[in-house]
Amino acid sequence: MANTSPPVRRTALLASAVALLGLLNACGSESSTSSAPQPTKAPRTTGPDTGGGIRTAPAVTTAPSDTAGSASASARTDGRCHTSELRAAVGRVDPGAGQRNFPIVLTNASERTCTLYGYPGAAFVDASGAQLGPDPERAPASPATVTLTPGSSAWAGLSFSSPQISGARTATPAALLVTPPDERTPIEVEWTAGEVPVGGNESSVSVTALDAGTGP
Repeated sequence: MANTSPPVRRTALLASAVALLGLLNACGSESSTSSAPQPTKAPRTTGPDTGGGIRTAPAVTTAPSDTAGSASASARTDGRCHTSELRAAVGRVDPGAGQRNFPIVLTNASERTCTLYGYPGAAFVDASGAQLGPDPERAPASPATVTLTPGSSAWAGLSFSSPQISGARTATPAALLVTPPDERTPIEVEWTAGEVPVGGNESSVSVTALDAGTGP
């Protein structure tokens, strides 16, 4: 066996110790790295669970509008009654205290509900359609909206002093033209109640605001 000198053995032992120390350090570093806790992300919790473990914000919805209901209501009641939807008539005379009073009746002949508000227009005319006397005056009143379902009526009072008492100039109309409030087209009603005042003293004719029903 070869005889190794002490300095050489010490050098070899030192090298082996250094190598072993390096190996131990490397193993320690690897173990430390692999055991360190990994950061985790906080779960989103802004909405309902969709089943995949991730929660998402709910979609924003708008409440359904009642457009169809509004359109249906509008079809049932569409504002005022038009001339083409009404029938007109003059009721029986109601005499009293030298006055002659007649109810002018407007009846809803349509299949929808409509409204009347205010005063009807009224004018006496002869057989040729010429107006006799001035337009009636409006009697003071506080008009109210009258709602007419199909077949229901509203009335206004037409009044004048009896010509035999007032001494007013008279004429016998062929018809009374009745115009519903806010309309331009009149309804012609045959006049069968005799002469009416058209001029001179006490010749004024008055009309009241419309009210529900067919007369007082």
